[in-house]
Formats: sequence, C-alpha cells, structure tokens
Amino acid sequence: MLDITVAKSALPKSGALVLLLEEGAVLDTGLAQAADEATGGAIGRALAVAEFKGRKGQSTMVLAPGAGLTRVLAVGLGKLADAADRDLEAAGGAITAALAKEASAAVAAAGLSPAQAASVALGAVLRAYRFDRYRTKEKAEDKPKLAKLTLLADSAAKVKSAWEPLKGVAEGVYFARDLVSEPPNVLNPAEMARRIEGLNKIGLKIETFGPKEMKKLGFGALMGVAQGSSNEPRMVVMHWNGAPADKTAPLCFVGKGVTFDTGGISLKPAGGMEDMKWDMGGSGTVVGLMAALAGRKAKVNAIGLVGLVENMPDGNAQRPGDVVTTYSGQTVEVINTDAEGRLVLADVLWYAQEKYKPRFMIDLATLTGAMMVALGHETAGYFANDDALSDQLFAAGKTTGEAVWRMPLGDAYDKLIKSDIADMKNIGGRPGGAITAAQFIQRFVNDVPWIHIDIAGVAWSGKDAPTIPKGATAFGVRLLDRMVADNYEK
Repeated sequence: MLDITVAKSALPKSGALVLLLEEGAVLDTGLAQAADEATGGAIGRALAVAEFKGRKGQSTMVLAPGAGLTRVLAVGLGKLADAADRDLEAAGGAITAALAKEASAAVAAAGLSPAQAASVALGAVLRAYRFDRYRTKEKAEDKPKLAKLTLLADSAAKVKSAWEPLKGVAEGVYFARDLVSEPPNVLNPAEMARRIEGLNKIGLKIETFGPKEMKKLGFGALMGVAQGSSNEPRMVVMHWNGAPADKTAPLCFVGKGVTFDTGGISLKPAGGMEDMKWDMGGSGTVVGLMAALAGRKAKVNAIGLVGLVENMPDGNAQRPGDVVTTYSGQTVEVINTDAEGRLVLADVLWYAQEKYKPRFMIDLATLTGAMMVALGHETAGYFANDDALSDQLFAAGKTTGEAVWRMPLGDAYDKLIKSDIADMKNIGGRPGGAITAAQFIQRFVNDVPWIHIDIAGVAWSGKDAPTIPKGATAFGVRLLDRMVADNYEK
C-alpha cells in the first residue's frame, strides 16, 4: 500500500512536488510562492500557458522547472469551501495517476484542514492499488514506481491523527480488492476462509463452519448449491466488539460468496464466464468492511457473515426441479441453478437473525444481471423494508460517492415466485428479475430491519476511475463504513 507520511511544511530540495490549488488562487502564498520563486517563475509561467485555473478536476504537470525539482504537479480543488470528501479523494487519485513514474512525492497541504489533507491521502492510496501477484515478465519501466507520499502540513500531528482511521479503511478496501481479484483456482471456499481467519491478528474474532456443521444445522439451500463441487463450502462469522459496554443488539452484514459460478446445470454461456470469479464480491465487501471497522477501531459491535460455495455442474450437482429445505424450514423449488446466490443468502440470513438478534441486517451480493440492465455500472440498486435504514444508506452513498438507488418491493412481485409444489421457487422470470430476487431474500428476514444491495454492476470496473483502478472496486466497504460511523458510533 502507498506509504503516507506527514512532515512540517517546507519546500523540498529535490523530487516531485504537488501543489493543491483553489480555483482562482495565485502562487503568492506558502509553498506555492516559495516553489515559484525558487524556480525563477517557471511554475507560474507554465500554469499560465496551460490556462490552469484551479478548477475541480483540472491538473497540469510542469517538468524539471528547476531548484532540484523533477516535477511540479498542480491539482485544482475548485472552491475549497465547497469541496466534498469525494472531491478531495479524487484530487488524491489524480496525484497517484500523474506521478506513477516518481518514487516519492511531497504534497503541499498547508492550506487544507487536517481532515481535508487526510481525504487527499485516502484518494491517493485507493488509486494506487494494483494486483500484480501473477505477473512474472512485466518490464520495470511499465511498473508504477510511486511508493511514498509526504503530506507537508503546518499541523502535522493533527493530520497524522486524521489519517490513521482512514488508513484502516483503505486497508479494508485493499483486502476486499485482493479477494475479488484472485483467480478461482486459488480462491476456493476453504482458501477464502483461511484468509479471513488471518484477520484475527487485527482483533476480529473468527468462527468457521464446514460442511459437517452446516449440514447438521440444516443449511439445505447453501449445501444444495455446493453439492456439485469438489471444493467444500464454508460459512465464516466475523465478530468485532468495539463497544463492549454497549448492550444493544449488534449490526449485522451478510455477503454472498460464490467463489466461482458456472451456473451449475443451468450452465452460463462461455463468453465472459471468466468474470464469474468475482461472484464472491458481496462477501469480499463484508470481509473488507469488517477489516476496516477493526482497522480504525470503530466504537461499535458488528458481525459479518459470509456463505462461501462454488457452483459447479458435475454428476452430483443440483438439478433444475429439485426441492431443498432451507435452515428456516421453508422449502424452495430450484427452477434455475444459476439463481444460486439467493439460496446461499437464505440460510445465512436466517442463521444471523436467529443467532444474534441483530439491530439490522444488510446483505450484499453480485446477484442479478437484471440490476446491471437497470442501473448500469455506476450505481448499485438496493431494496429495504425500513425507511430510516434506507435513508442512512442513501446519505452514506452521497457522501462517499458509492452511489445507491432504492428499488421497489411489493406483493405483486412476491406472487411471481409462488411455486406449485413448494413454498416458493427461486426465480420469478426475466421481467423485474432483480426485484423478484429481493422478494425471495426478504422471505428470510422476518421483521428485522433489512437492506439487500445488488452490486452486480459495480463490483468490477472495466476502466480507471478517480480512486479506483481498473479491476475490483470493493464497492460497499466505504459506503457501509461511513453509514456505521455516521449513525451507530458513540
């Protein structure tokens, strides 16, 4: 992870320098003035020629301006008083993208508050993520070199203090991105469980359930999905007790963890099937969130549960037409074995509410192509049975930039999953497919306040974004961390 350090504000004698400038600002104060004077006005002249005005999203690079500086990068912040956290994070991401060839850089942050400076650092770190574990022949010149950013600030101690919790969140995002990026021959359910168990070193208490334990519990839906694979399923429960004196019910997060999804007997088309390694994206987010809460020592009690399976089409695989009995006792006619994620969630959600009596439950899943059709790759759709909880999530989405949009539930949709021979069937047809999937899941939450977030369209990015390099996004880690911080920590 990109190393962030903080030092007293002083003009560096060499290397790269970043100037964070407000819209309309001139180089007449602080390090900006010192750097311009030290380079004989070269920076000011270059910015004038580039018509740099400091607008949000604007940046200009000045190469070898003098005074020992290799590069000066000017990054516009717009009107600083109006800058949201996500705007400052985007500025940080721009720094990382522009200075990939530098080993280190100094960032003039004296004009920012400690919280604003920390947000810039967070954006820089998030954009610096790279999954290159399996690259063996990459040329050195093709690899990014940036390894360290030093924030130059007048109140260095306060900036350090503001950065520490954000560093914990960034580590949670990195952990989630690593999980989602791994190839499926490496990250099967047992291996994913093993990696989660390693999080005990940061204070999470971990419980792992194997097939024997889940079969004894009566997880007929989850076990049915897993029965076609030689890789046995797991359920992992993560506990974070950051507020031991708080006797209220814990918060509960549940993730779908299909480490590879062929569709089972209802086999998917070959084209694009390799993408199904990230069908465990919901569980990756829950794991990353729990790591983030522990990493920043959140003052809250939370439980994360992930159901981990592989959906394969061998001779023992679940068949279309099978009827399974879920942990709740409700029966499901399996019409399509490719609608398997909701079966996994059914057992894990029921276990969560029965075992922990949570304050609320939020589940995340790369669940339906229908959600991608509805909202594309920019926004995650969600369903809620509680308006107050819904409002909290939507507000967190606005703040973090991880956008969410509420979708409808209703009896008319629920009737579409009525089965002729069981309590319900696992699909309701193509129209409203994301909604009928949510209706199915809702049957396993009773009256617990609940949200289902379908992240199918946002778990993986096909292009670079300000704080997200192409690849796994870890969508939901920062969204839910902010929701918790804003509403449930004392």
